[in-house]
Amino acid sequence: MTDPSVNAALKTQPLDDQLSKRNFEALSKFIYSYSGIKMPLSKSTMLEGRLRRRLRVTGIATFDDYCDYLFNQGGIEHEAIYLIDAVTTNKTDFFREPKHFDYMRDVALGDIVRQFSERRLRIWSSACSTGAEPYTLAMVMSDYLQSQAPDRDYFILATDLSTDVLQKAQKGIYSSDMMAPVPPDMMRRYVMRAANAHRQEMRVAPMLRQKVGFARMNLMDAKYPIGDPMHIIFCRNVLIYFDKQTQQQVLTRLCNSLVPGGYLFIGHSETVSGFDLPIRQVANTIFKRI
Repeated sequence: MTDPSVNAALKTQPLDDQLSKRNFEALSKFIYSYSGIKMPLSKSTMLEGRLRRRLRVTGIATFDDYCDYLFNQGGIEHEAIYLIDAVTTNKTDFFREPKHFDYMRDVALGDIVRQFSERRLRIWSSACSTGAEPYTLAMVMSDYLQSQAPDRDYFILATDLSTDVLQKAQKGIYSSDMMAPVPPDMMRRYVMRAANAHRQEMRVAPMLRQKVGFARMNLMDAKYPIGDPMHIIFCRNVLIYFDKQTQQQVLTRLCNSLVPGGYLFIGHSETVSGFDLPIRQVANTIFKRI
């Protein structure tokens, strides 16, 4: 079968086409093996809805044809990234779960500056979505270092599994509504408004954008190519999509990517209870590497 996008204009998906149980099971098995994300049968309708757009883009007529292309004709090698982009959830906000950033500012950063002599502090936003989290981290870091440790610098690595969200994140352009949680003083210093007020868009200032590097990374990979271990890692609201075994594996690799004395932040709905990890809890969903 040739690249299906060539025939995009020639095919349309039947309105009554539905994702069969057999195809759902094949897709969910692949999604789990590739990304660690569990797709129970209860999410069949959700998966079907998200894949309809992918079928329109490729020009493939039915879910049966799409799955045949993926699993019987070798299409999965080309299509995997687009399939995962279609099914991943990317809910994100600036200053989401704000107590994490309060703790980082009030406790963690002072502790890190005292512990480590490196001039550049390293932070990793490991599920960065469209960029709100790493840019929030950049605002907090810039404010803190300017006032408390002007001799220090920082760099933020921001990674995600989805290429779509990474492209959006690199641009640093957001709606006014999405930027609303940014405090007014930070808004003045770190955010630029669109010249055309009707666009209702804002952009993260260049001084922050240059502090954040974006890259695609799969937390299911056996090794995380991040360079030197991090002083702070944020991995929030992604563990909930993994089963216990995968959570253990991912958390172990994250801890190995953290310097002793560094901090790990997870989502407020997540837990490390029952896992054997080299960390101790210092606040709600905040841990310090032993």
